[in-house]
Amino acid sequence: MSPLVRRRALLTLPGLLGLSALTACGDDSNSVTGRARGEGEAGYISGDGAVEQLPPEERRDPVTLTGKTLDGEEFDLAEVEEPVVVLNTWGSWCPPCIEEMPALQEFWEAHEGKDVLLLGLVQRDTVETAQAFLDSLEITYPNLADDGGATLRGLQGAAAATPTTLVLDEQRRIAARVSGPVDVSTLDGLVADVRAEQT
Repeated sequence: MSPLVRRRALLTLPGLLGLSALTACGDDSNSVTGRARGEGEAGYISGDGAVEQLPPEERRDPVTLTGKTLDGEEFDLAEVEEPVVVLNTWGSWCPPCIEEMPALQEFWEAHEGKDVLLLGLVQRDTVETAQAFLDSLEITYPNLADDGGATLRGLQGAAAATPTTLVLDEQRRIAARVSGPVDVSTLDGLVADVRAEQT
């Protein structure tokens, strides 16, 4: 485990499934389910940057994820060959998402084609808006288009905050979560920990 990750608050399965580290903007209609139904205000649930890791024996069932990329290609997580997958939920309306995007791009440029897939999961943006936003920031990692909340529902309740970054192991189980913006060194450490399990 990287020193940076050790300095952060690490939780086991009950912590990963709970939402105590999250703060909500507004009422219940601003929950993930409410937002998926189009309810609530322009606010969103934001995370405090807490890093959580699960040892292999405490991980839940594999995540299932399908959808279309922003360029219209079909995507199925079950067909991904990379042993580690990093998922990041974001929206162009979310200031912490904008803050972390350069770090995610830096991570992608360092790891592209090296056994890690980074995949953005667009929330509450049209394909056109999301693509224009990514182009303006020169973001090149692949992204799935917003699907009205179905993607979030497939993440086992682990992505209530925006942004959230999930690190999936080779079996596609959630091995780590960052609720809020992530930096390169933290993400590198989390991915290195998952890779070390595979050796």
